[in-house]
Amino acid sequence: MANILIVTCAKIRDINCMACLKCFKAAGLKEGEFAKYDAVNIVGLSDCGDCPGLVMPKVNLVMEMADYLEQDIDAIHLGTCMVRAVKTSACPIDLEKVQQMLSSKYGVPVVIGTHNY
Repeated sequence: MANILIVTCAKIRDINCMACLKCFKAAGLKEGEFAKYDAVNIVGLSDCGDCPGLVMPKVNLVMEMADYLEQDIDAIHLGTCMVRAVKTSACPIDLEKVQQMLSSKYGVPVVIGTHNY
């Protein structure tokens, strides 16, 4: 089972997708970017730290807490709301750069997107 942390957009998360219901649905049904896993367990949900891109320190806090709680995180997903923020809301974050930085720092796969709803 893959233990997943989802990072969402602080600005549009509850505008684009109320209560992250789309992410939870996709994870439960193994759809969208979750289709590659045998089983999905969402162990954390956090926002990006808000503009102008505080995602690295925010995820660092989450990962420190996960270590403290002895909770493994096997992969990080940058939520579809983050993708939409870049495409439709002029968010300046470079998702590919964040993907590379997070993967390098934490040694886990970082996936851009969660669902196609």
